[in-house]
Amino acid sequence: MRTLIRNGTVIDPGNNIDSPGSILIENGNITGVYVSDPPPDADRIIDATGLLVCPGFIDPHVAVREPGFEEDETIASATAAALAGGFTSIAALPDTSPVVDNRGSAEFVKRQAERAANCRVFPLGAVTKGHKGEELAEIGLLVEADAVAFTDAKTPIANAEVMRRALEYTGMFNRPVLHHSMVPELSETGVMHEGFESTRLGLVGIPAAASDIMTGRDIALAELTGGRVHVMCISTREAVERVRLAQSRGVNVSADVTPHHLLFTDEVMQSFDTLFKCNPPLRSQEHVDALINGLRDGTISVISADHQPLAIEKKDVELDMAPFGICGLETLLTLCVETLITPGHLTWSQLLACLTTGPARLLNLPYGTLSPNSVADITFIDPTEQWTVDAAAFESLSRNTPINGRPATGRVVATMVGGDIRFSTRDL
Repeated sequence: MRTLIRNGTVIDPGNNIDSPGSILIENGNITGVYVSDPPPDADRIIDATGLLVCPGFIDPHVAVREPGFEEDETIASATAAALAGGFTSIAALPDTSPVVDNRGSAEFVKRQAERAANCRVFPLGAVTKGHKGEELAEIGLLVEADAVAFTDAKTPIANAEVMRRALEYTGMFNRPVLHHSMVPELSETGVMHEGFESTRLGLVGIPAAASDIMTGRDIALAELTGGRVHVMCISTREAVERVRLAQSRGVNVSADVTPHHLLFTDEVMQSFDTLFKCNPPLRSQEHVDALINGLRDGTISVISADHQPLAIEKKDVELDMAPFGICGLETLLTLCVETLITPGHLTWSQLLACLTTGPARLLNLPYGTLSPNSVADITFIDPTEQWTVDAAAFESLSRNTPINGRPATGRVVATMVGGDIRFSTRDL
C-alpha cells in the first residue's frame, strides 16, 4: 500500500530540507520526498495542509518507572505519552526496581515495550550495579541486550576511578555514558538553586558549582580515556562553557537541556510549589541565557523532556520532603515553541534537529530522518494551534507538571511509527 503525505511543510534537518513537499511511504518505509518534482499516485492520501511534517522525535532518557514504581508510570503509559508528545523513539532509564544492570532486566523492558506496541523503546543500561557507584554493571551483556547507552540516571557517579573505567569499557562498544553531572556532597541536601532567591526564601540551595565541578571532571576523564560522555540536563553557564571549550579541542562530550530549564527561573520557587522542584534545579536568568546560547551555537545538540513522572500524592507534601521531577513528554513541543521559536532564538529546523538528528547521533540510532529507505517514523505539528494544557487529559499516569492550565501554542497532532498512525488529535 502506497501512502502519500501532501500539502505540508516538510522539515528534515538531516537532509537540509525545509520546504513545502510530499512524502511517499510504502510498506512502512519512506520511498521518497518530493519538494520540486510532482509526487506519484498513491492508494491513500494524508492531507497535511497547515502542518509541519518532520522525523519522529527521539528522547535519550525517559523514566518509565516499570518495574517497581508502577504507581508513577508503566512502559505502556510512558510510550502512550511519548506518542502524544510526538516521540517515536525513547530510551528508558534504568532506575527501576530492580535496576536494569543485567541482561534479563534489559530484555524485560524490550518485551514490555513490544506488548505496548506504541513507540520504539531502547533500554539504557546501568553504569554500576544497583546504581551504587561501586562496581561496574554487566556492560558487555547489556550491550548484547541492545542497551544503546549507559547511565546511573539521577545518581551521580562520584568515584572518579569508577567513572574512568566506565568510559573505557563503554568506549570499547562505542556507547556513551549519560551522566547526571552533580557533586553529591554539594547537592544532596538542597531543594533549589543556590543564590539570592534561596537566601531570601530560607531554603537550602544547590550551587551551580556542584554541576560545574562534576562537568569539568567528566570532560577530563573523557579526554583521558577517549570515551563518550553526555551531560544530561545541563543547567549552568559555566558547564555550558566547559562543554563548548572541550568540543573545540575534539573531546567527545555532548549535552542536552530540558524545556523547563529554559522557561522558568528560580524565582518561581517563591510559590513553594513542589511541582517546580526538579533536579538539577531551575537556575537564575544568566544561566537560562547561557543555555539558549548553547543551543544557538550547537554546543547543546539535544533537547530532552527529562520525563520524571510521579504520582501526585508524592508531590503533595512539604517542599523539602517532595521528590524531584517534572512530567514532560506531552508538553515538550509547546514549551520549545514558547521559549525558542516565538522569541526567534531558533528556527524550526534548528529546533527539530535537537529532537531528531541530535539524539539519533548520540545513541547511534538509524532514525530521526526522512531519507529514502528509512523507516516512516513521522511527527505532524500544527505550529499555530492554540490550546490549554490539561494534565487530567495526559496519557501519562502522572500529572506532576507546573504548567497545568497554561495557554499554549503549537501542538503535535499526529504521530506515525513505521507508517502507522498511532496517535492523532484530528482526522488526516
